[in-house]
Amino acid sequence: MKIKGNIIVGQSGGPTAVINSSLAGVIEAARDAGVKKIYGMHCGIEGLLKEDIVDLNDHIKTSQDLALLRRTPSAFLGSCRYKLPEIEGNEAVYEKLFGILEKYNIEYLLYNGGNDSMDTVKMLSDYAATHNKSQKFMGIPKTIDNDLPMTDHCPGFGSAAKYIAASMKEIIRDNAVYGAARTNIVIVEIMGRHAGWLTAASMLSKGPDCDGPDLVYLPEVAFDPKDFMKRVKELAKKKHSIVIAVSEGIKLADGRFVCELEGESGKLDAFGHKQLSGVGSYLASMITAETEFKARSIEFSTLQRCAAHLTSLTDADEAYGAGYLAAKKAMEGNTGMMVTIQVTSRKPYIVEYSQFDIHEIANVERKVPQSWIINDGTYVSDEFITYARPLIIGELQPHFAGGVPAHITLE
Repeated sequence: MKIKGNIIVGQSGGPTAVINSSLAGVIEAARDAGVKKIYGMHCGIEGLLKEDIVDLNDHIKTSQDLALLRRTPSAFLGSCRYKLPEIEGNEAVYEKLFGILEKYNIEYLLYNGGNDSMDTVKMLSDYAATHNKSQKFMGIPKTIDNDLPMTDHCPGFGSAAKYIAASMKEIIRDNAVYGAARTNIVIVEIMGRHAGWLTAASMLSKGPDCDGPDLVYLPEVAFDPKDFMKRVKELAKKKHSIVIAVSEGIKLADGRFVCELEGESGKLDAFGHKQLSGVGSYLASMITAETEFKARSIEFSTLQRCAAHLTSLTDADEAYGAGYLAAKKAMEGNTGMMVTIQVTSRKPYIVEYSQFDIHEIANVERKVPQSWIINDGTYVSDEFITYARPLIIGELQPHFAGGVPAHITLE
């Protein structure tokens, strides 16, 4: 394998507990291949446009640094939510980008992110193909939402699912302490936007010592407030501790987000997505207003994606493998592709890595199969548990300093 130039990698979108494991994989693959310069985009493609570039050899020098990088949550290089404009009519933006790549003799560009990040890979590879550019572009999957198509699952999801399952189990235990003295209801709001994979992961709390959540609401099914209240009241006749998992993105039959009913502004992020939050508090308030029960909400928020102290070892290893393979395939001459993970067996758990055309992936959302959503849209089947359980197995133990996990930072 003849290496023509240098390599650059960027991280984009919301971070995860294992995004830096993918970065470690890229660094090791590039070093194994003898790449002279391994660059990082500071704050993604937006940083690259500003020529804000980091020489990773100056920051990740030893095997100990790499080990700590794998245990550091969030995006070591910094992230962005910058959307490249359409090529037509914006050629100057692309000429600027490719000019920077040529200036630093960068032949291989890797981008680690979700749906919108894969769109960036698509745009860059398309521009290179139509403008006689030699650079190669590869996507590395990353999203706790687990909504990228063509891959069995996405690095980042397993660790977020592990955190959600562990936290849900603890919440269920905590909520039951008062026994029959009063009815306590907890609404747990979980990320995921239009896909319910993370909310479904609350079911992984279920086991011999835990019944799991009582109700589970995913955005794949329209939410009916009247039916919700009816089910809560029926549950309260049978038990005094009720815990309900809801996705931040559940919608009414008319398409409105339930969180918007609380008066959320519906602000948009840089990609044009509505910022979702507040469905848990809205539903808890509705219960309090219509019943004598005590109800409160818990929003996991960014804890779902930054809890590196509970990283799934399976997830971390697969994130590393995806980063390593992306770099290797780019250096072999592949471009316009995303690395995928394919499960050939769930018991025993066996995976293979592959790659897939970026045009079939960018801006496509993969949702929880309808057949896995049961009880009139209020619960998740055992098929999901069979699918997700292997992804949360094992722990990547933190390195501790002063009693708390140690991290490595760019500064």
